[in-house]
Amino acid sequence: MQKIIGEQLIDKASELLSNGTVSCVLGWGLGEFGYDVTPTLFKSVEDLKKGFVFNDFCGANFSKYLVEKTRKLDGKILVFLKPCDTYSFNQLLTEHRFEREKVYVVGIPCDGMADISKVKAVTGEGILTIGEENGKIVVTTLYEDEPVIIDVEEVLAERCINCKSKKHVAFDEIIGEEGKVVESGRFDEVARLESLTPDERFAFWQNELSKCIRCNACRDACPACTCEKCVFDNPASGVENKSPANSFEEKMFHIIRAFHVAGRCTDCGECSRVCPQNIPLHLLNRKLIKDMNEFYGEYQAGEKVGSRAPLVDYTTEDIEPCEVFDRRDKNV
Repeated sequence: MQKIIGEQLIDKASELLSNGTVSCVLGWGLGEFGYDVTPTLFKSVEDLKKGFVFNDFCGANFSKYLVEKTRKLDGKILVFLKPCDTYSFNQLLTEHRFEREKVYVVGIPCDGMADISKVKAVTGEGILTIGEENGKIVVTTLYEDEPVIIDVEEVLAERCINCKSKKHVAFDEIIGEEGKVVESGRFDEVARLESLTPDERFAFWQNELSKCIRCNACRDACPACTCEKCVFDNPASGVENKSPANSFEEKMFHIIRAFHVAGRCTDCGECSRVCPQNIPLHLLNRKLIKDMNEFYGEYQAGEKVGSRAPLVDYTTEDIEPCEVFDRRDKNV
């Protein structure tokens, strides 16, 4: 299926490049391994046919790349966006991070992307080649004489298992059929953590955040983190980019970042996808999303360009602080 979609994407990109609609294409190129797909800029049809790929590991959200690319490149950029990516696209437009006129959006269908860590849990680390055949992932390894065949559904990324929408909320044209907003259990794990005692929750996050190596991958991939100068890169801040010196600092980085993106996070899951330590960082953001939905009413960041998040849109119906504290004391 992904191979067929990939051929359609190459045809569409070639068409738009050839007729001058766009000057370049932001797509996927092969990295060192078959699963190591990397965002790549293509400027010719020849480059597309030589290096463009689309497979079960094309999970990267391209929205953030547009902030820099639209500033540096002339002409219009073609970008392929999955349904979940378009929410980040709209949120960045709401925050005036790039000009809509400089981007041509082609919405593409998505039934979910694979998580390479789940694949490696089945095959081990010695992967030689990885590909798709009849809708299944086919892996050859150093340790097995026969290829390992895996159903994609068995190794879907967490954010795809709990997909919030198959509907594109921003596009110039769509390949395939348009989907719908879907019901998912994306807040179930948050609710489970809420049901724990304070000490149990602290132990959970202490264990997870202690794995952090401060590589900043979560920040760098997050579409909501687009500050020109991050406080963690400011030598005068006292918390300049460095390995955590103590347990407080390792927690502070992620807690500050979670509050920074509160109300703006679209729950795209990039933070957890790129984390080399497999920390479930998305759960911090989902906790804040869940609370805002309960305190202020349902709100989805990026659903509409120009929408105001509850935290920056005061109304006389807003919840009173005493009610928030009361819920917290009751461990709700």
